[in-house]
Amino acid sequence: MIRIRSDEYDDTWDVWERRGYIAENDGAPCTGRLKGSPRHAFQFPDNVHVFGYTCDKTDQARVKRLAETFFELTIENPLIVAGLDKRACLAIVQGAGIALPVMYLLGFPNNNCIPCGKATSPNYWAAMRLHFPTQFWRMASLSRRLGARLTRINDERIFIDEIPEDWPVLNPIAPACDFLCHLAAQDLAA
Repeated sequence: MIRIRSDEYDDTWDVWERRGYIAENDGAPCTGRLKGSPRHAFQFPDNVHVFGYTCDKTDQARVKRLAETFFELTIENPLIVAGLDKRACLAIVQGAGIALPVMYLLGFPNNNCIPCGKATSPNYWAAMRLHFPTQFWRMASLSRRLGARLTRINDERIFIDEIPEDWPVLNPIAPACDFLCHLAAQDLAA
């Protein structure tokens, strides 16, 4: 296995600190600096890029933006082609005896960085505060210093440390199979 990484930045915190911002309307600087730039330096023009996006509506929108932004890439999305949503994928992983990433078990919708600077949901940040208090308070401090109001309640942008203590946390995504899940599992076994 070849693991590629940034030669310039150590981690997301390094990007946020040195770039002076956490996220903008079009995303976070950590994505480009820690994923995009290393991939660009490593890839060849004829590479096929396979992404694990599911047929869930939000993932399909992400794929569309990805294809529009990186129109030069050859992109494949086998989970979308197979008609598999996130619940089915989690069920297939569990069915294969593979432990789910802890982020899914804790109710987070994605297995992103801890924390994800692009997250805007107060539910996400309430769960982050509960499960990862050190990272939450570090982000609260950084966001205050940078003036970044990362979440919104009642259409008002607020700092994450202003989320009420009793704010509800996320509900886990329950793995669930339908007939497509079973067909995909058979294909994987073949």
